[in-house]
Amino acid sequence: MDLLGLFVFAAALALAAASPGPSVIALVARTLAYGRQGVAPLVVGIILGDMVWLAAAALGLAALAAALGSLFVLVRLAAALYLLFLAWKLWTAPAHAIAATPPKPTGSRVGLFFTGLGMTLGNPKAMAFYLALLPTLIDLNRLTLLAFSEMCAIIALVLALVFGTYVGLAQRARGMVASRRAIQLINRACGTAMAGAAVMVATK
Repeated sequence: MDLLGLFVFAAALALAAASPGPSVIALVARTLAYGRQGVAPLVVGIILGDMVWLAAAALGLAALAAALGSLFVLVRLAAALYLLFLAWKLWTAPAHAIAATPPKPTGSRVGLFFTGLGMTLGNPKAMAFYLALLPTLIDLNRLTLLAFSEMCAIIALVLALVFGTYVGLAQRARGMVASRRAIQLINRACGTAMAGAAVMVATK
């Protein structure tokens, strides 16, 4: 694929990823509560989900995706339930001062990975971006394996940069808090935000 096409794709993807949504809320909430621990599996799951949608667009599976709408609803609901579980764990977590040993993050790496994957596969915004918007930007009928690989690399790079920026800012904000009372308030605020993200995932 030519450089202009790759740049257009990267710019459109960056704008879509940077707009606040369930993925951003979940990442920021988790980082504020636990730091960077456990964020990587969530991001990897989101990235893989985007690659799956890209593959669907490249293979012309828009009709199949529409036909499997009920399956994607189940995936989305499973991700929402896991987010609710994490929200409850945050709300009930004991407060730990930042200077002390940080609390052990809740949720397994596998669970977080599949939550990120489920959020993306069940996200109508991701579906619209890859199956509706992307074909207007790039001629997918002429997409080669090399071009597909290049676009996957761009997905990994752009999403890692965008979400890494959010995580870095959240980590910096977390480092400014020292008291246990403040940490408890942050935990509950993050639990509420993550519950809100779960509702967004379930109802979109």
